[in-house]
Amino acid sequence: MDDKNSKIQLMKEKIEILNKAAKAYYQENTEIMPNIEYDKLYDELLELEKETGIVLSNSPSIHVGYELLSNLPKERHEKAMLSLDKTKEVSTLKEWLGQQKGVLSWKLDGLTIVLTYEEGKLVKAVTRGNGEVGEVITNNVKVFTNIPLNIEYKGNLILRGEAIIRYSDFERINSQIEDVNAKYKNPRNLCSGSVRQLNNKVTSERNVHFFAFSLVKADNLDFENSRMAQMNWLKSQGFDVVEFREVNSNNIEEAVIWFENRIQDNDFPSDGLVLMFDDIKYGESLGTTAKFPRDSIAFKWRDEIKETKLLEIEWSASRTGLINPIAIFEPVELEGTTVSRASLHNISIMEGLELGIGDMVQVYKANMIIPQISENLTRSGMVDIPKSCPVCGENTEIKQESGVKFLYCPNEECLAKQIKAFTHFVSRDAMNIEGLSEATIEKLISKGLVKEFADIFRLERYKDEIVNMEGLGEKSFNKLILSINKARKTSTIRLLYSLGISNVGLSNAKLICKQFKYDWEQITNAQYEQLIEINGIGDIMAQSYVKFFKDEKKQAIISDLLNELELESVKSSEAELIFENINFVITGSVEQFKNRDELKDVIEERGGKVTGSVTSKTNYLINNDNLSGSSKNKKAKELGIRIITERQFVDWLTNGIVP
Repeated sequence: MDDKNSKIQLMKEKIEILNKAAKAYYQENTEIMPNIEYDKLYDELLELEKETGIVLSNSPSIHVGYELLSNLPKERHEKAMLSLDKTKEVSTLKEWLGQQKGVLSWKLDGLTIVLTYEEGKLVKAVTRGNGEVGEVITNNVKVFTNIPLNIEYKGNLILRGEAIIRYSDFERINSQIEDVNAKYKNPRNLCSGSVRQLNNKVTSERNVHFFAFSLVKADNLDFENSRMAQMNWLKSQGFDVVEFREVNSNNIEEAVIWFENRIQDNDFPSDGLVLMFDDIKYGESLGTTAKFPRDSIAFKWRDEIKETKLLEIEWSASRTGLINPIAIFEPVELEGTTVSRASLHNISIMEGLELGIGDMVQVYKANMIIPQISENLTRSGMVDIPKSCPVCGENTEIKQESGVKFLYCPNEECLAKQIKAFTHFVSRDAMNIEGLSEATIEKLISKGLVKEFADIFRLERYKDEIVNMEGLGEKSFNKLILSINKARKTSTIRLLYSLGISNVGLSNAKLICKQFKYDWEQITNAQYEQLIEINGIGDIMAQSYVKFFKDEKKQAIISDLLNELELESVKSSEAELIFENINFVITGSVEQFKNRDELKDVIEERGGKVTGSVTSKTNYLINNDNLSGSSKNKKAKELGIRIITERQFVDWLTNGIVP
């Protein structure tokens, strides 16, 4: 009796941990334990339930999922959406299939959605939710990248599929998100947040894809009792269908290997495979258990696990203030590649693993892609949490959100939070340094290699560290250094614009530099009274400009930067200012000049200003196609603004007269 009671107590403990992890994953888009640890605990719970004959009411083995929290309207599914039973053994798949023909496909890792079409039109889209009740997201689905809004079939159609965000889009989008407490940990979490937006404009910007995986209902159609026939028919209606192969007991092992060999090249997230009976009626005749349908089964990859030694914990600061722990360990070969680092996500995961330097840990690749630590074999104790930010040195804070501990830097002036300033500094119209993406700059700053603008010109000394950074290499490094050295010779206009002074755009930088004869000392010592005399420079801009150059920290940064640069000497133009106080907009192609930028330079050199949009302050719109239906043409005509051709402009320029 005591043994049974202890098992029940153990079950309660495991249920509490599993439910907490599931809630964090499904409701809060965060992660408090690796997938492999969750699966292990879940399997242990199933074994205890089998041994005791007891299933507790809050056990995840009988609860399909959590109710999602949002203001989206809820709707009950016509037919409950159950989870799939799973295995990691190909032999189990083969035994399960028996003499039947099967359909083997990717198990995509995104958000399951049910679509309803009536009279050939998409009328409803509902998330899986908790399997019984989902959220209505019809407007959001209509802006997915590849959803057919109208189809040829006019009957009542209900199908299921997976909404996903590709890895390439995940990296791009995640690097741009600033309004979250922590970056999304994986494409599935980003997809969930994107699909369940209250404003579908956000969804449309996230590049969400939909892949159909099963047909629930299609009135008056005969699919000859075949799942594959259903999948091929869905293709014919314009749906992207999850990739699948026909299998039987003779070729299923070969098919699993075929899928496995393609994982590394996939741009979409997948956490395994799904095997269904092709015979629809046979599958339906098997019925369901309380939790699983019997007509399909999931296959999860048996993770390749290697033991290695933990060498250090690297703390990486991000633009959100979050400081992420990254485990660095002795390199091991996993799934065909060499791995030496893995994100630990947060302090709670570190505490759970009791990580200490020198510990022997087990590492694997989640879904055969993302390196993770699954277990700590020696558990020597928790490493020290940094008391100061690795980038700015300010005191750090530990915050707790939804029961998960994170390390933060509260300093708003921290360089890690100033990524945008560095991105602007290297942009095309500024210093024009190619090869320094926002993501790369963030890595350089988090490693302490870049602390101010001048450090970018000193990166050559860190070749070994940069070459070994993820996503870089010797070829990328060499191209970067060439671009940096090319940028050393620059103009006062580029330099002034690159500093990111509030309200000082490229056009204003040109005006200021011209006013002070391209002399850097005069430019930096410009007084408020001098600035407001320049056409286009207003009160607010002049104040922020003067304040910027009086700041001692800014002076030190600029002084350091000037040591790395060679400023080109520019002769002040003697051209007559025939376009002074005149605002132009240029649209369409040009014929008399190399490009629109050259035409813009000519206008500005003669005192004019070029803006990007037509407003009531515009004097002339230059467009060689006066009859075009462009938005700028329409706006100019509405406002009564004169539209001139490039030839007319050249005549004014030649004659030195503006009518």
